[in-house]
Amino acid sequence: ILGADLKNTVGGVMLDWILLGAGALLAGFVDAVAGGGGLIQLPTLLAVFPTSPVATLFGTNKAASIWGTAFAATHYARRVQLRWRTLAPALLAAAAAAWCGARLVSTLAGDWLRPVILVLLIGVAWYTVAQRNLGLVHSPRHTARFEAGFGTVIAAALGFYDGFFGPGTGAFLVFLLVRVLGYDFLNASAAAKIINIATNLAALAYFVPHGQWLWQIALYMAFCNVLGAGFGSLSALRRGSRFVRQIFLCVLAVLIVKLARDVFINYVAG
Repeated sequence: ILGADLKNTVGGVMLDWILLGAGALLAGFVDAVAGGGGLIQLPTLLAVFPTSPVATLFGTNKAASIWGTAFAATHYARRVQLRWRTLAPALLAAAAAAWCGARLVSTLAGDWLRPVILVLLIGVAWYTVAQRNLGLVHSPRHTARFEAGFGTVIAAALGFYDGFFGPGTGAFLVFLLVRVLGYDFLNASAAAKIINIATNLAALAYFVPHGQWLWQIALYMAFCNVLGAGFGSLSALRRGSRFVRQIFLCVLAVLIVKLARDVFINYVAG
């Protein structure tokens, strides 16, 4: 049921199930708080299925994470006032762009993006640390029309990136909603979850019909991802923007280390 990549022993299969479940659980928690769950869940899939096509693992990752994202979004929607005038056009733009990105990733490799994303992540981390009060107060700074316009551009750009490459999408979304629109980290995280649902659905609209997913694995990991998302969203709502900011910086740190390692292996050691 798990395919040729898994070990042919009972102990090996059990270990793979444990790794997949633990990775999805932790990914759901992190993603619900500050984004970046793909940083955990996708490498877990790559480790367990090292010879599977990358597009298939991307599709499996999306099929599992969308349930945790949706669960977290419902928690946020009950406690955070979402700005639907901004989110509605952003969702459409994000979905269309994510579908295009998913289609492109099936034919092109995204390795060349790693150095660019690494530099951007370092800049985001530096700016967030330097601006100690960034994202602690919710103070939207634009009129409704301009906010909707900026939000749509942000969602389209990151929707395409999410469908094509993925790592750090949630973190970039949160940061831009905080920096450009003036949201606090809690409201930005809530809005990012809604946009992530649209990008995941759009990507799946391409991956699933083309058979680029492992549905048995996706169902199991979705259950674990939802559990993690429940704990994560409740923690964020109870502890507020300062807690989300702290997790956000931790996610950035891990992303930077991982991408730096990948860049070193691909462009220096290789």
